[in-house]
Amino acid sequence: MLAVLILAVVAVLAAWLDPEPGQLSGQARVSDGDSFHLGQERVRLLGIDAPELAQTCKTARGGDWPCGRVARDRLSALIRSGTLACDAEGRDKYRRILATCRVDGRDIARAMVVDGLAVSSDDYWREQQTARARRLGLWQGEFQQPRAWRDRQDDQKSDPWSWIMSFAGWA
Repeated sequence: MLAVLILAVVAVLAAWLDPEPGQLSGQARVSDGDSFHLGQERVRLLGIDAPELAQTCKTARGGDWPCGRVARDRLSALIRSGTLACDAEGRDKYRRILATCRVDGRDIARAMVVDGLAVSSDDYWREQQTARARRLGLWQGEFQQPRAWRDRQDDQKSDPWSWIMSFAGWA
């Protein structure tokens, strides 16, 4: 019983010392197509998944294009285009703030999906279908879903033989 009481007190103190931010605004430094730094906080946009910075995709003709860098640059341009305001809704397992963000009232996650530079993981299915039909951004050719790309990178990091095989051109 005492242990439960102590844990409850610790949980209350932790929540009090590290409260969830409500609204955030300010100057942002973009990390990739769905996350950025706002002051000392790391923020991840809710509802989308964008290619990772090092990720490449295929054009309609099969050539490579740096979709991760293009997504990052587009998010950066959106954020620089006006006043950024975010509504925080919690934190993820990496302690990043999960938020819906707008620039001058425009939902920037929605804009990323409309431009075809992020996939919807939540409320932007209609926008994704439109981008796909228009063959915009990621939808112009072939691409690996960002989650699958991250998982593959994690697998390669944990398996030293995969790196050697890849380096030797056998993978």
